[in-house]
Amino acid sequence: MPCRTVILISGSGSNLQAFIDACNNRTLDADLCAVISNRPDAAGLQRASEAGIAARALDHRSFASREAFDQALKALIDEFSPELVILAGFMRILGADFVRHFRGRLLNIHPSLLPKYPGLHTHRRAIEAGDREAGATVHFVTEELDGGPPILQAKVPVMADDSPELLASRVLEQEHRIYPVAAQWFAENRLTLQGNRAELDGIQLPETGFAFQELQTSAGHLA
Repeated sequence: MPCRTVILISGSGSNLQAFIDACNNRTLDADLCAVISNRPDAAGLQRASEAGIAARALDHRSFASREAFDQALKALIDEFSPELVILAGFMRILGADFVRHFRGRLLNIHPSLLPKYPGLHTHRRAIEAGDREAGATVHFVTEELDGGPPILQAKVPVMADDSPELLASRVLEQEHRIYPVAAQWFAENRLTLQGNRAELDGIQLPETGFAFQELQTSAGHLA
């Protein structure tokens, strides 16, 4: 059976589109049962509706506290009985109770090579640090912000004339490639969270996760 999946967004939903495309071309065995946004004007909601996916808005500004919003969001997600919850550009910090409720089935993608540069402004920080590489990391979500165990990383070179915007565009291309791959591992019951480390096929992944560039040239059973 396809893996029942709920996707949380706050904006245009470009990673959402990568999931829709992966389902359409049958590289992701998922039932995208709902897309939920904390912003009613998020363009990704229209993207979801056009793809025949239930689209729901839950405006965080309508709630008196972060905890109240988290509780309402948790209840809304649970209505769809998902096996997997995907954060795809969801620009809200989620509280500990929410994260614990979905522990082991909550994934995020972060635009840096974690553990480098958790939080915001990752591309500017990589350029200012003189890094030769940047990239994106799919990871399990835990209570530590951007601190959950990495699953899969993709790297891009930092060019001498890069701006944060140019670098961001190249990293985003890689996000679209690696996020559905990690979700497919989960859908196949190959990817699990054990303690505070990610395991693939029962083997503990490295602390920085699997490198996508290695994945492309490794044995077919990983792909």
